[in-house]
Amino acid sequence: MSALADRDFVKMNGLGNEIVVVDLRRAPAAITAAEARAVARREPYDQLMALYPGRGASDASIRIYNNDGSEAGACGNGMRCVAALVSAETGKTKLAFETVAGLIPCWRAGNGLFTVDMGRPRLRWDEIPLAHAVADTRAIELKIAGEPSLHSPSVVSMGNPHAIFWVDDPQTYDLSVIGPKLEHDPIFPERANITLAATPSRDRVVIRTWERGAGLTKACGSAACAAAVAAARIGRADRKLTVTLPGGDLAIEWREADDHVLMTGPTEYEHKGRFDAALLAAAGAS
Repeated sequence: MSALADRDFVKMNGLGNEIVVVDLRRAPAAITAAEARAVARREPYDQLMALYPGRGASDASIRIYNNDGSEAGACGNGMRCVAALVSAETGKTKLAFETVAGLIPCWRAGNGLFTVDMGRPRLRWDEIPLAHAVADTRAIELKIAGEPSLHSPSVVSMGNPHAIFWVDDPQTYDLSVIGPKLEHDPIFPERANITLAATPSRDRVVIRTWERGAGLTKACGSAACAAAVAAARIGRADRKLTVTLPGGDLAIEWREADDHVLMTGPTEYEHKGRFDAALLAAAGAS
């Protein structure tokens, strides 16, 4: 029997980043890549957030799936959506969730906003990871044929790999063509999220992102964090700023006290539903 057959879900979004949340805490079952792909065809999403029983002081364990069935280590917008749901359910204003990327604290920030502590950025080449050693991850040797202005990206991991290309205007490039090529470049053994970023001022970064395993997205929270860290590392921006994405703004702070990256933004409820067992069976996911 499919882990998702006849399971209730909640559809939400964080700045247009489409998130589906399924609660498996009371009846845990493993989700296959085929199941994740099958439900994405009927209920389109960028990420599927699956809640499992938490351990210790955590409120839940979370597995994150992209719409191509692959797993993601982090999803900042999805974490805010999960935090909003669990906070409404329990009344708690401070929560913590286990993920592949580690324990993620979240809390209410007022005015309907939630803050996610995304932890420390990973900056060494082998932590990101890259396929081979590089001297400086603030700018690596990488370019794409036919796009001479796209070169020397900054690379960062926020629980998943990110490459940030610095441009004058992210809107002037066809990211739907460029993104897949760069995502699968051999330098990234685990593929990478590809972001085009501009810094119109020291307190603002403007980005567009091709998300690994999901494609073009209106918002990618971990990419916003990665771009903020990368901008600060090369002196383009301050450590506390606004990141503007196609779906709206996120407040990002790379906290000096402990190097943790804090992301604050909104969530939006869309609707509830139930995964169709027949759909999953027809897709061979049962």
